[in-house]
Amino acid sequence: MDFIRDYMKTYGIPSLPDKTVEGMAYVPFQPNGADSYTAVRGFEAGTMFPALDKPWYGEKCRGVKR
Repeated sequence: MDFIRDYMKTYGIPSLPDKTVEGMAYVPFQPNGADSYTAVRGFEAGTMFPALDKPWYGEKCRGVKR
């Protein structure tokens, strides 16, 4: 994590944008050497990085049964 802090200080990149808009996603960059999926699994998950793999369960999150 020190690499990320050093990178942000060196290049002036803030940890979060000063102004954000509702519904705008912010996805932090992944440092070199981060765990990653195979190409096929990454395509299925919509991301190459397990740390960013957040499946959407829809109504299951609220306990709604159909």
